[in-house]
Amino acid sequence: MSEHDGVTLRAIDWAEIFPWLRIARCFRLAVSLRMLVFGAAGILLTLLGWWFLATTLAKSEDGRIAQWWHGETEQFGGGNPWQMIDHAVPDRPILPLVPGSDATQAGVPQGKMLDPSTWRANDPMFGTWARLTAPVWQIFQFDRMSLRTLLCLGLAAVWSVAVWAFFGAAMTRIAAVEFAVDERVGWGESLRWARTKWFSYFGAPMFPAIVVVAIVLPLAFLGLLMRFTAGAWLVGLLWPLVLVGGLLVVILLLGVVFGWPLMWATISAEGTDSFDALSRVFAYVFHRPLRYLFYAIVAAVIGWLGWLLVANVAVAIIWLAAWAASWGSGDIALANTGLIRFWTGWVKWLAMGYSYAYFWTASTTIYFLLRQDVDATELDEVYREADESEKDFGLPPLATEEEKGEGGAKAEGGRRKAEGGGENAESP
Repeated sequence: MSEHDGVTLRAIDWAEIFPWLRIARCFRLAVSLRMLVFGAAGILLTLLGWWFLATTLAKSEDGRIAQWWHGETEQFGGGNPWQMIDHAVPDRPILPLVPGSDATQAGVPQGKMLDPSTWRANDPMFGTWARLTAPVWQIFQFDRMSLRTLLCLGLAAVWSVAVWAFFGAAMTRIAAVEFAVDERVGWGESLRWARTKWFSYFGAPMFPAIVVVAIVLPLAFLGLLMRFTAGAWLVGLLWPLVLVGGLLVVILLLGVVFGWPLMWATISAEGTDSFDALSRVFAYVFHRPLRYLFYAIVAAVIGWLGWLLVANVAVAIIWLAAWAASWGSGDIALANTGLIRFWTGWVKWLAMGYSYAYFWTASTTIYFLLRQDVDATELDEVYREADESEKDFGLPPLATEEEKGEGGAKAEGGRRKAEGGGENAESP
């Protein structure tokens, strides 16, 4: 029997059959030191900016911090950014099968362990997305608000975009190159990329936001006319135009609110500008909404399992260190020592960085998958900057016809001189 009569199937590339399985690679990249540090730095700067705006612009009459900031801190049990980070990670392991890992002892309120809101808060995908867009949602939750509060929320949203236009750019660039060609992007290269491309990242979600404001302001002016009887009658006639304006606002907000993480991934993968990111993201979000939702759910499940591991490892480091020191300290409460809590806060800070590192890594992976679904682009295609060594040691430029002619004439003259020299050398 011929050797070619049959074919033996030795392996199946499941990632080729089910491309969404590549999302599982996000965890490995998100727990790298570069990504943890970038994510932790970004969330700390974001919270510091929000806290500053809330305490300076949006104080109520009784001196309490504005409702939007106070609601965020109540979720973690703190009142300032560092307390939020400290309370985001429990003080003891919370795995159900670990002895002594009771949720109440770990710092999680009783009855909240299985609460869906607690799961959403710790989820690196939907939880991180909800936290970063919190100022925007708060604007639409208030029927009426003071101008100071509106200014505070608007500046908080702009500050969030500005911070993550740098750190998110660095992380999505690292994720894009490693996902596509499996090459490492170093600290300096990623930060340089974020610095040079900052305006493109910042402008991508800001352009549609400006258009939304431009639509809302005339509608607000029509609302002022309704204070008068004749004005109300006129606005009633123009109400179809108001509804058209509302439709445009809905389309823009849907594309921006649900697609803004993909804008970062677009610029990092394609090396383009804000307008290309807008056109691609709006096309992907509206052409493949269910596929986008499916990828996000898969990423959320993997990210939450990763968060459970990262959080418990961070807690184990703190807990076992305190347990070992307690043998010598006796009855002294180590947790009440301010300097010790400061250092343990750094461990929790890095652990929180995982949520944001995973969020941007998964968003980049989802962008590649959607790009393949819509544009049929291969997953290994990514923008690469020219290597400096290629610039210095590449092939020489092609010579022009004039240079070729001059070079040929010089070569012919040299040949004749050589022949003449040879003849002179032979003559006595």
